[in-house]
Amino acid sequence: MKLKYPQNSLNVLLTDDDIDDRFFFEKALKEIPIASNLVVVNNGEELMDYLARNTDNLPDVLFLDLSMPRKTGYECLIEIKEDEKLKKLPVIMFSTSFTHGVGLEESLKNTLFKMGAQDYIRKPGDFKKLKQVIHQALIRVIEKDNLIDEEKSDKRIK
Repeated sequence: MKLKYPQNSLNVLLTDDDIDDRFFFEKALKEIPIASNLVVVNNGEELMDYLARNTDNLPDVLFLDLSMPRKTGYECLIEIKEDEKLKKLPVIMFSTSFTHGVGLEESLKNTLFKMGAQDYIRKPGDFKKLKQVIHQALIRVIEKDNLIDEEKSDKRIK
């Protein structure tokens, strides 16, 4: 299957309370070969307010930090997946904090997937690796969208 990149820019929403993480995410996003528009909100409360105001113009993907004050990424993920207007929004959980041990991190990933997250990324400390994980995550979002589009067109053909 040939990957079709979006004809227009990919609309990316980042929710992260850490100013440095937001800076490096934006810088990395500008350096990867996928055209994108980035909107940033600083915490879970701002995220849910933003989504409520923009239900007719949702982003293509949401990168959501797990550990934030006021409203955590977990709480936001639950609210998003329970809302009919928001539940199809691809959510990539994004965090520097992680449980120690491969088994515990795998358990966290499985829990997040069961809650409706499309992906889980541990924020790497290295900028080059950060660009790679963001790029790979966006490719997975585009691939999933392409598969959905193909299924829709297959159904129209039958």
